[in-house]
Amino acid sequence: MTEPHTAARALPLQETFPAFYRREYPKMVAIAAAVSGNRAIAEDLAQDAMLRAHRHWNRISTYERPGAWVRRATINLSLSAAKRASAETRRLLRIAETPTLPEPDVADDRIWKAVAKLPGKQRAAIALHYLEDRPIDEIATILEVSNATARVHLHRGRQTLASALGSEEVSA
Repeated sequence: MTEPHTAARALPLQETFPAFYRREYPKMVAIAAAVSGNRAIAEDLAQDAMLRAHRHWNRISTYERPGAWVRRATINLSLSAAKRASAETRRLLRIAETPTLPEPDVADDRIWKAVAKLPGKQRAAIALHYLEDRPIDEIATILEVSNATARVHLHRGRQTLASALGSEEVSA
């Protein structure tokens, strides 16, 4: 009598962190710049998100989409940085009694300057959709919202941009 042959299940190969970093870091810098409104700190924000991913790589590498985790971390860090910068600017303006706010430093591009003025989740949705061609379901996953809410953020961002820039410059 022969023993039954059992097929060994192969575990999926986990990507190394250096390979993940090389692939994702440039994308995180672009997202951080668009969401934070500050190209100068985007690399630091992306680096911080990658450092967090590295610290927890044993767990994150087992996720179906580790890139979604690092995008969420990058967006959260970028939104926090934008809030801190805004609060710091308000404090400095009160001290200096200067009535105008400086323009955001995203890029020379008129569209991205307008994007920098959008609310945080709308900025994030626009950045994920237009910089990375992410579909609504992935945007929703990264932002930790429902598909409907992700569509609303993207739609409202587009509407605001169309109004600010003229509808010929913003495509759906």
